[in-house]
Amino acid sequence: RLLMRIMLKALLLGILLGLPGGFALAYEEPGYTVVKQYQAFELRQYDAYLVAETIVAGDFADVGGDAFRRLFSYISEDDRPQGKIAMTTPVIQQPLPAVVQQSAVNDASPGADNRYRFAFVMPAGYTLEDLPRPENAEVRIESVPARLMAARRYSGTWSEERYRSNEQQLLAAIQAAGLKTLGPPIFARYNAPFSLWFLRRNEVLIEVAAP
Repeated sequence: RLLMRIMLKALLLGILLGLPGGFALAYEEPGYTVVKQYQAFELRQYDAYLVAETIVAGDFADVGGDAFRRLFSYISEDDRPQGKIAMTTPVIQQPLPAVVQQSAVNDASPGADNRYRFAFVMPAGYTLEDLPRPENAEVRIESVPARLMAARRYSGTWSEERYRSNEQQLLAAIQAAGLKTLGPPIFARYNAPFSLWFLRRNEVLIEVAAP
């Protein structure tokens, strides 16, 4: 419910800024060129871009509310000299390595919570120097270098089951194509939660080494 309310606010902000459909139809996404089309995915060469990102811990389906609230608060701040930052797509969710905790007897054990990186892509034209410094210490600005990504697009709900199914199909297709993965998969969402589920654009993205 919290995520729904925040995304609705993003939609209204988008309308006020003159973006048709607000977040659900945001104009801008990272630039890329399709290198090759495979049956189960396409190979894309992405340009470098900047993100505002935050780290959250919890279940796959439950962590988005806190992350979105932090990131949306950063881009929507209007009482600073730089003003608001336009909403873009996609919203990125990516798993991070488990935290290893040391017990009293010095035995290492995995952390109890799953950790995820959430990120908003910053509009093109900004530099690290241009972007305002986040007031929330849990939000940081990072540079993402140009990279080659395998992308599988699908529609429907944001359920973990549906995402995992497409993730496994993409991993199998990458292996069959003879490509090598270079990092954990990324869940990319391009629409607001109140958009019709069968019209949503969802993607699984995985960085791969050049053939």
